[in-house]
Amino acid sequence: MHIGMIGLGRMGGNMYKRLTEAGIKVTGYDRDPNVSDVASVKELVDALPGPRIVWIMVPSGDITRNTVEELGNLLSPGDLVIEGGNSRFSDDFLHAKALAEKGIEYVDCGVSGGVWGLKNGYGLMVGGDAKNIERAMPIFDALRPEGPREEGFVHVGEIGAGHYAKMVHNGIEYGLMQAYAEGYELLAAKDIVKDVTGSFKAWTRGTVVRSWLLDLLVKGLEEDPGFSQITGYVNDSGEGRWTIEECIANAVPAPVMTAALYSRFTSRQDDSPAMKAVAALRNQFGGHATTAKAAADAGPSSGSGSTQS
Repeated sequence: MHIGMIGLGRMGGNMYKRLTEAGIKVTGYDRDPNVSDVASVKELVDALPGPRIVWIMVPSGDITRNTVEELGNLLSPGDLVIEGGNSRFSDDFLHAKALAEKGIEYVDCGVSGGVWGLKNGYGLMVGGDAKNIERAMPIFDALRPEGPREEGFVHVGEIGAGHYAKMVHNGIEYGLMQAYAEGYELLAAKDIVKDVTGSFKAWTRGTVVRSWLLDLLVKGLEEDPGFSQITGYVNDSGEGRWTIEECIANAVPAPVMTAALYSRFTSRQDDSPAMKAVAALRNQFGGHATTAKAAADAGPSSGSGSTQS
């Protein structure tokens, strides 16, 4: 089998390697000429035998939309596009419709595994027609983890279902990470706890909270105890927001995932305007002390560290 792959970054580059190691020939294109096999998308298309299969692994949004449009002008009827980025599921409807008008098939694939996927394999969630899924199954089998197919691969449903499942996966991921993070902060805050890293490590076997995320948290703590080398600024890729939007649209309560997303927003504020308002209100209705900005910047004094406004 010989396929094309567009996007050879952290995920795409490792997927390229895993496919190649499994005996699938891959011609890759990337805007970085140092990693690209060809100089353009057209050269990639020309290098593939028909009927072609091209996997897109680029950032969601305009870059993906433009790539799909470009492929639509280069591919032939019967060719297949697999979109494996973190796109919003509703974009899949538009991509599939535009390509179908030219006789080009389309499959969406949510991919999970991050930088560890090369070694461990990728969790794959796909949407589209069964005939296209079967056609691309050697690719999916090469990328998924070893073991039973159903433990690393699922044909979720129609076009858009793969990215929808990946979106929900990431929403759950937000909640799990936030719970571990809050537990870490509480352990680190208590003076009687002398081995925070050891506490988490002791949970990695036999306990009900063991998981790969917990293993990664232990790894992070062992490499940087107390996380002194990083800041608390946390970004979000968009899928957490889309998950909450879908919860609202479908009247599904999701307090954990919503709170986890909002916590990421809070992490980006050096001095939260909302919390300033809360402090001011507490002072107005109850005469509770507020902390002057100059004192806060200077750190606590020999007393309480607070000043009365």
